[in-house]
Amino acid sequence: MKGVLVVDLFSGAGGFSRGFKDCGFSIVLAVDNDDACGRSYKLNFPEAIVLVEDIRDIAGKDILHMLGAKPHIVIGSPPCEPFTGANPKREAEPLDRLYKDPLGSLTLEFIRIVGEVQPQIFVLENVPAIMDGPLKEALVKEFKSVGYRRVFFNILKAEDYGTPSHRRRVFISNIPITPPKERRKKVSVWEALKDLPPPGAEGVPNHDALPISDRKLRKIVKLKPGSAMYYYEGAERKRLPNFIRLRPDSIAPTVLGSSRFIHPFENRLLTVREQARLMGFPDDHIFVGGRDQQYNQVGEAVPPPLARAIARFIRERYSDLL
Repeated sequence: MKGVLVVDLFSGAGGFSRGFKDCGFSIVLAVDNDDACGRSYKLNFPEAIVLVEDIRDIAGKDILHMLGAKPHIVIGSPPCEPFTGANPKREAEPLDRLYKDPLGSLTLEFIRIVGEVQPQIFVLENVPAIMDGPLKEALVKEFKSVGYRRVFFNILKAEDYGTPSHRRRVFISNIPITPPKERRKKVSVWEALKDLPPPGAEGVPNHDALPISDRKLRKIVKLKPGSAMYYYEGAERKRLPNFIRLRPDSIAPTVLGSSRFIHPFENRLLTVREQARLMGFPDDHIFVGGRDQQYNQVGEAVPPPLARAIARFIRERYSDLL
């Protein structure tokens, strides 16, 4: 698969790309408008061209010119905030989330670039709520307008593929994506974390302890496994937990950019590295930028084990297309 060229749009720190690289694909170009994400990406994928730019300013012909070839696969994760139920400010009308919300319309930019470069395969990751109401039909229509007559909405759970946290996402593609689930039992929080040295240990990147106030510490001490210190309001007034003390023998809840978790046994917050472990990142995948930026890069990624399952499936099932 070394000759199979992959472009990653809205690449973040490279969770989606990591899965494809691990399966032998050539990651050749990435686009993200966030400087810290771009720096993290370049550190982990030095072979790739990294464009820290607004995708609206990039044309497909620019990508083709830079590569000197057509990419075989375009992957990407446009912002999910306009669609997710965790956003109390999302547009009430589903179609407005795609066509009116400036962040939501970035999904249309992904479709535009796919149309302009015409890869054999595209894979767009987002929250399942991107299919709410008439949105699914609208997305099919948009992809058809750029030359892709068949569009598949593949819903996958990260924990079915070895990720130690829950994550249910849709992978929209011009092919069905149905990787076989891993047969072994799910990877628990403690399995994922137990061999890490204490925070601050040398040789483990992104593993510094977070300072916490005495007031917060008093609250943390009282937290039982599975209970949360705070709740915030999502869409439709749903109460959503944060600062959850993790259950050691279960998978973690969904890791978001804003997520902070309490260690299952110690009275402290998880480090960036520990949260990266919950997403299935290897320890040599490094995150740069401010601490909140690093947590965001972890929580907004496609978990590498899930990305790997998708890449392996494409390699085994669709090599004739590539």
